[in-house]
Amino acid sequence: MSFRLGANETLGVVGESGSGKTVLSRTIMGLQPRTNVEVGGSVLLDGHQIVGATDEDLRDIWGTKVAMIFQDPMTSLNPVTKIGKQIGESLQVRLGMNKAEAKARAIELLTLVGIPSPEERYEAYPTQLSGGMRQRVMIAIALACNPTLLLADEPTTGLDVTIQAQILNLLDELQLKMKMSVVLVTHDLGVVATRTDRIIVMYAGRIVEMGTTKEVFRDHRMPYTRALLESTPRVSNPSHTRLQTIPGRPPNLLKLTEGCAFAPRCSRALEKCSQVRPDLEPTGTDGHYFACWNPLDAQSAPVTIATGSTKEFGEDNVRG
Repeated sequence: MSFRLGANETLGVVGESGSGKTVLSRTIMGLQPRTNVEVGGSVLLDGHQIVGATDEDLRDIWGTKVAMIFQDPMTSLNPVTKIGKQIGESLQVRLGMNKAEAKARAIELLTLVGIPSPEERYEAYPTQLSGGMRQRVMIAIALACNPTLLLADEPTTGLDVTIQAQILNLLDELQLKMKMSVVLVTHDLGVVATRTDRIIVMYAGRIVEMGTTKEVFRDHRMPYTRALLESTPRVSNPSHTRLQTIPGRPPNLLKLTEGCAFAPRCSRALEKCSQVRPDLEPTGTDGHYFACWNPLDAQSAPVTIATGSTKEFGEDNVRG
């Protein structure tokens, strides 16, 4: 796969569980294991090569150039170490602050991410905080050293809709304030609809469609993209409406066939689809690509999906 991310841009990476979204974000971060795994290609961040970088080089990059918010803050935070110390460690190691400076900055960061009574929370343990508070702490740690790029891997997993919206709004505000680029990884198209500039749709470890957010919602060509949209819950649906699902299951990535990985689940599949894998092709709109032998026609009806807030957004509301 190949893509670029511009300064101050937000890129959404969407797909089902197992599509390769987290592997992509961990590869960008330089966190893929070195044993029993072959990582090829190139990941360039402000001139720094991530793929093949030494541990020492990565330590210089982490925090200051790239930082990551992980899916589950309870497993990412040390349960026996106070919140303040976990934030302060990166400040002391990366920025050379002394203990007093790190504490002052940590309290400032806790305030920035909207944690009430930050001086008290500084002394708290992760188990004493709610799920939403723990995720805010993870954001504070990620932003401590003013990174150029923030990777947010399913940052609202396990949170209720109200807290989810608060966390996503917070990320939007902090991106504008800190002028950083963001990669937002999610399985929920409602999340990326109004919060991203461009979208990458992944399936079986590959990009199957990408373009501006508005273009992908308005004129998507890949049947998998359409299936994701149709399986997204809608607030406007009558009660007891059965949710639409994508038939079948994602493929075994160790046993991929020569053709399109989505072909066994696709209602538009041709004989060629199971024999030859399609490459990304342009739609004619700048930056919009899809990989399909039997693509959908240009969409004429607006797409309406739930966004995790109290509103629904159609074509005219989608960002990009």
